[in-house]
Amino acid sequence: MLASVDTGDKARKADYKALSTDLEYRLGELQREASALGIPVVVLFEGWGASGKGSQINRLLLALDPRGVRVHSPRAPSEEERMKPYLWRFWTKTPARGRMHIFGRSWYGRFLVDGMDPDVSDLSNIPDRAYDEVNAFERQLVDDGCLMIKFFLHISAEEQANRFQDLADNPSTSWRVTREDWKKHRNYKQYHKLTDKMLSKTSTDVALWNIVSAEDWRWATLRVFERLIAELSSRIAAEHRARYQKIDAPIVESSGIPDILGQVDLNKSLERSEYTKLLKMYQSRVRDLEHEIYRQRLPVVIVYEGWDAAGKGGNIKRLVRRMDPRGYQVVPVAAPNDAELSHHYLWRFWLEMPKAGHIAIFDRSWYGRVMVERIENLCTAAEWQRAFNEINETEAHLVNSGAVVMKFWVDIDKDTQLERFSDRQNLEHKQWKITDEDWRNREKWDAYREAVNEMLFRTSTDVAPWTIVESTDKRYARIKTLEHFCTEIEKRLK
Repeated sequence: MLASVDTGDKARKADYKALSTDLEYRLGELQREASALGIPVVVLFEGWGASGKGSQINRLLLALDPRGVRVHSPRAPSEEERMKPYLWRFWTKTPARGRMHIFGRSWYGRFLVDGMDPDVSDLSNIPDRAYDEVNAFERQLVDDGCLMIKFFLHISAEEQANRFQDLADNPSTSWRVTREDWKKHRNYKQYHKLTDKMLSKTSTDVALWNIVSAEDWRWATLRVFERLIAELSSRIAAEHRARYQKIDAPIVESSGIPDILGQVDLNKSLERSEYTKLLKMYQSRVRDLEHEIYRQRLPVVIVYEGWDAAGKGGNIKRLVRRMDPRGYQVVPVAAPNDAELSHHYLWRFWLEMPKAGHIAIFDRSWYGRVMVERIENLCTAAEWQRAFNEINETEAHLVNSGAVVMKFWVDIDKDTQLERFSDRQNLEHKQWKITDEDWRNREKWDAYREAVNEMLFRTSTDVAPWTIVESTDKRYARIKTLEHFCTEIEKRLK
């Protein structure tokens, strides 16, 4: 892709002066319109060292309302960021609806920095899944309404050498050119190959790369402004059409979904004496394993989903009973607040992902998108249908980043739920556990059951399978989850 760019392109000073003011005014107008329509915008700059990324961002900011823009310039990850999944520090910086975030450097550091440094002659260092994860991340944002505009600023090796030398000769800017920069410059040809591969693999239908010749700053600025204006104009027009026409993808019938819950034996039980003995044994193992999780820097993500009154809370209490509270966090998931609703639905869950050596336990999770949000029409059919793939991609990324992902579906039958609801309603110390919403949800049992079967079928993967926990007998359910936790952690630690 880089070979097709003519780095000799230039813009005359008079032409730049005649065009730039109108482009700036138009860009400001489009920013305000995109903000009013609630369109989140990501503008991303990558490029060679000294290609002018900072200067281009500066010129953009002069044309925009700074109250609606935020600039991110990620450098080497901090210690905390290194202990999180790779995309965590970028998910947490994605814009809310109506905001524009500009990245000077980005998630492409995995390829343009991390992937090059060990051995720039070996392009096989970067697995294909790394490209797939970045493409999935960008597609998920775009599918949720984000406008993604990516620029790569291209200069020749000769031009880079001249710019480095100019910076180095000036006492005020010499600090900007390091030994590492010169080392990379000497390997320009190898870097060129890897960069071209990265551009080819990550220029997709939803997030194309715009490669801009940047040897002449006026030429580059005009091209950046023109592309931004074209992309914003197109996206705004599409948003207006969608609002007037109110188009939503039709619901795809869920055919061929097996009745997974119908195959569960809910009669499994455990005697109290056996339960007491096993509980003590497994909780001691959990305590020891938590220490090993920390020592070996293993991140663990545990998801609890299940019917209302199935016993998730009590199950979690038994799991963490002897854990060190500094090593785990229980994340209770309720209806999203306004800030959370202004982002991609996965955003609030990425905020809570554990760092290496810690455990995050989600009491309800991202699976709300394909259950309650689906049944209660809190999202469109297109949104919950594509969520199956988005969730699988997210969990695969967590596993590829080194995490253990466990998912428990805590299962009971309808009669058991009614019995537990009645107990909660009749016993004063349990009344806080039952709400009118619980009763309303119960009326939709069959619809939820269909959704759960599809969820289990579509999101039980090799890297993150579901474990169905039979919970008619809570003692049996607690021991099953404790045993599964110990088995999976021991398997991974080995």
